[in-house]
Amino acid sequence: MKIEKTVNILNRRARFEYEFIEEMEAGMVLTGTEIKSLRSSKASITESFCQFINGELYIINMMIDEYKLGTFYNHKTKRERKLLLHKKELQKLEKKLKDAGNTIIPLKLYINDRGKAKVWIALGRGKKLYDKRESIKDRENKRNLDRILKKS
Repeated sequence: MKIEKTVNILNRRARFEYEFIEEMEAGMVLTGTEIKSLRSSKASITESFCQFINGELYIINMMIDEYKLGTFYNHKTKRERKLLLHKKELQKLEKKLKDAGNTIIPLKLYINDRGKAKVWIALGRGKKLYDKRESIKDRENKRNLDRILKKS
């Protein structure tokens, strides 16, 4: 089992599906086996989202694989995990979330310099089909331009 120094798990689909209004960093409440599994990059945030439950923000549907060396103390792979933010940030997000079409999406899951698990979240609004087409067109134009510059 390899434990990496830098863990960087991305939600690449989110940039295609949503346009972001505001981004912020949040801490997470994890158990011992969850952090050990996370340090070996055994997690996924592609299907996850954030939701307020009793005035506190939770990340739902985030998958952290069971720790191989864990005994009966091992964690559930998909459970609600509490996110840690300041009270003012929580109130601000909850207020903006009441607008129709807004949602909170985790973009990046990582371990910072001090060894703490952090998640980069964004308040976003779903893109329409024509916005997605525009994103694809921009991405292809950038690729073509890079190819031309590389040949020169």
